[in-house]
Amino acid sequence: MASTPEVIKADTVLADNTAQSGVADESITAEAATETNTEEAITGNKIIPTEELEIPGANVAVKEEIPAEYENLVIADVNDYVNVRAEANTESEIVGKLYDDSVGTLLKEENGWYQIQSGNVTGYVKAEFCVTGEEAIALAEEVGTRIATVNTTTLKVREEADIESSVIGLVPMGEELEVIKEEEEIEGWVKVSVEEGEGYVSTEYVSLRTDFVKAESREEEQQRLLAEAQARAEAQQAAQQAIASNSNSTTTVPVITGDSEMGVAVAEYACQFVGNPYVWGGTSLTNGADCSGFVMSVYANFGVSLPHSSTSDRTQGYEVEGGLANAQPGDLICYSGHVAIYIGNGQIVHASSSKTGIIISNADYKKVLAVRRIF
Repeated sequence: MASTPEVIKADTVLADNTAQSGVADESITAEAATETNTEEAITGNKIIPTEELEIPGANVAVKEEIPAEYENLVIADVNDYVNVRAEANTESEIVGKLYDDSVGTLLKEENGWYQIQSGNVTGYVKAEFCVTGEEAIALAEEVGTRIATVNTTTLKVREEADIESSVIGLVPMGEELEVIKEEEEIEGWVKVSVEEGEGYVSTEYVSLRTDFVKAESREEEQQRLLAEAQARAEAQQAAQQAIASNSNSTTTVPVITGDSEMGVAVAEYACQFVGNPYVWGGTSLTNGADCSGFVMSVYANFGVSLPHSSTSDRTQGYEVEGGLANAQPGDLICYSGHVAIYIGNGQIVHASSSKTGIIISNADYKKVLAVRRIF
């Protein structure tokens, strides 16, 4: 009876004929395989293409797999931004902006232009202002932010990459943490930054992704600027009312100065609670709050509603261009898994940890992800 047609691995090539031919039951070596026809090889009763054979020990060059998010990358390499145009010429309509270190997908190349897709923008950018290929892949490692999203109810952050290691913090479901790059990654673990410091979480309980800044369409830019203006106006009105109601306060706080009267008022108010306890999940300025709970409750006193989430705080108000260098009192200083209030002179006030409570620290004590201005 004929054998069932199937692809047979090289190490079992002679097995079907062993009994009839007396050939020893052993696998075909890589050397023997090279002597077969270059287009096809015989396996048992079936002839199949050699590319379908799996040959242990064969000296085959394997191309290193490129992560999906790194394929066909285009990254802007400019001081500010490069215009994205509808057609491949400088007279064409501008449909968006690709900011420095922002990332797109290369669709095609045309006479010194790249057609790209980035965010909600599809159009052309001058090739001379972008990098592609291996250079883009290398740059992506620097400009991309690897994010770990917690997918369990409460995730333990450990001091070392070991389930027997001490727990330094707890992170709730849905919280996003920035992954800290290490020269040697530890299988099953990633290093992250949280309120209590740096630690490790199991990859079994997080979803990993790499975030890149994408192009902004003209419509998106207009909507952003309008939303920022409205947010400033509403926050200023609420702050003016709060300043009037707090004008008789006699509490001693650090001397804080800044361009925004409302921002200074927020910073001064926040500093009143230095020394009070840190409580994970808490929102009480006197009995205990965590970092986002502290920020939320401080701003609530000024009529501003903020989320109880350090991740969500990164989208509140509007972005301060230049980051920490241009921060003003009252600004939100956002870190991985943490948020604080800037008080000037390179310092922040924040609900730091259960060990320290609410304290004043240097704003650059760890990497700043964003600076957001509410007023």
